[in-house]
Amino acid sequence: MDLTKIFQTSNPIIGVVHLLPLPTSSRWGSNLQTVIARAEREATALASGGVHGIMVENFFDAPFTKDRVDPAVVSAMSLIIDRLKNLVTLPIGVNVLRNDAQSALAIASCTDSAFIRVNVLTGVMATDQGLIEGKAHELLRYRRELGTDVKILADVLVKHAHPLGHQPLAATIKDTIERGLADAIILSGPTTGTPPDIEELKLASQLAPETPVFIGSGASWHNISNLLPHADGIIVASTLKRHGQIEQPIDPNRVSQFVEAAQRSLTPN
Repeated sequence: MDLTKIFQTSNPIIGVVHLLPLPTSSRWGSNLQTVIARAEREATALASGGVHGIMVENFFDAPFTKDRVDPAVVSAMSLIIDRLKNLVTLPIGVNVLRNDAQSALAIASCTDSAFIRVNVLTGVMATDQGLIEGKAHELLRYRRELGTDVKILADVLVKHAHPLGHQPLAATIKDTIERGLADAIILSGPTTGTPPDIEELKLASQLAPETPVFIGSGASWHNISNLLPHADGIIVASTLKRHGQIEQPIDPNRVSQFVEAAQRSLTPN
């Protein structure tokens, strides 16, 4: 995966647009225009703040289905992403929670988006949605059938989940890349808003020198100087929100502050 080709930088910062509840979700508010308007404001805030890419996900649809979402969710996300692509010029990615990678790939393909995030690409994880099984074979075959080159960013031991049995991190990384054929891997902390372990980031970078490693949670302007030297890119959400609170909208000033901190961490002293 050539990060510079996609993001115009070798160390991309991907800001996340958390969509308000979508049709058929438990907290759906029956007004898609409200969802679209907030998504447009947040995408604009991210772009003006200097991020290199945007990921759109149905974060507020919790509690999530563990695999296939309702077709209304796919339709709504496709519509919203199409609107955002007419608003900003940044590469856009898709994450359909909890683990509907095929729908994410379909949305990305039809909206000419650049990448998707897959929480469980290989193995089996115990989650609050039940057991989630990776379906790398189905996803890669589907990508071939669609004739698309949408990149797959796959979590390694995704947050809010635990593997069945014990498998060393090194083996999981290798399986995700060599057997799941992920284009990039993501390391996170155990929960939303908590950073990955630095030693685990170092290990991932050592084991996957040809595969980009992304920080998937917990990055802030306070810790980014310690984290980013051991990764290739960042996916960031919580710290960009007003007061750093996940349910709040994105704060453009916090976006700029984070981007500046990240850029400083990459500048030699």
